[in-house]
Amino acid sequence: MTYVVTEACIKCKFMDCVEVCPVDCFYEGENMLVINPSECIDCGVCEPECPAEAILPDTETGLEKMLEINTTYSAQWPNVTTNSGQTPADAEEHKGEEDKFEKYFSPEPGEGD
Repeated sequence: MTYVVTEACIKCKFMDCVEVCPVDCFYEGENMLVINPSECIDCGVCEPECPAEAILPDTETGLEKMLEINTTYSAQWPNVTTNSGQTPADAEEHKGEEDKFEKYFSPEPGEGD
């Protein structure tokens, strides 16, 4: 099992999760984070830290697409290990919004550490 960042992170990117990750398996895109599934140790400490409830175990149904997104982009985006205060100003407005992947996903990398 691994944990997966879902589309709920898009345009929110609160980054509380990166602070608690013991293996630094988060990678930063322009408007979301992803987890590298081969680095994740399945400890689960990140899941309750996410204000957008965007992190789920891959045992939940319907996460195949997001597991693929996490795998692909964790190999392309820079690693992020600290909450550098880059949460978008309008993050709260997008929290809980539907269909964020189709509306806002960006393949562009973030800044990382």
